[in-house]
Amino acid sequence: MDVNERIKAVLAGHPMVLFMKGTPQFPMCGFSARAAQALKEAGADFEAVNVLADPEVRAALPHFANWPTFPQFFIQGELIGGCDIVEDLKSSGELARMAADVSGTVRA
Repeated sequence: MDVNERIKAVLAGHPMVLFMKGTPQFPMCGFSARAAQALKEAGADFEAVNVLADPEVRAALPHFANWPTFPQFFIQGELIGGCDIVEDLKSSGELARMAADVSGTVRA
């Protein structure tokens, strides 16, 4: 399976995916740490992919998503954006709504 097929498989297998440097528990860059924290605070149940552990994905994803930097956050296979966008969505309350819509839960 080529790297683009592997990326598609991850996106197809998880409703929310954060491609990041490191892991949510041990982020390896400040932007990845901030995005993961915003997602956790919004109640998002997301799959994290450590691009530092997979150089092929790290090299291919910017071309695949047409987004040059990490982290990259996807919902249902669609690129939402990077750290600043995730934080803006969290601040507005939109991220919690999106996460609830994807998971099928109702938030008060």
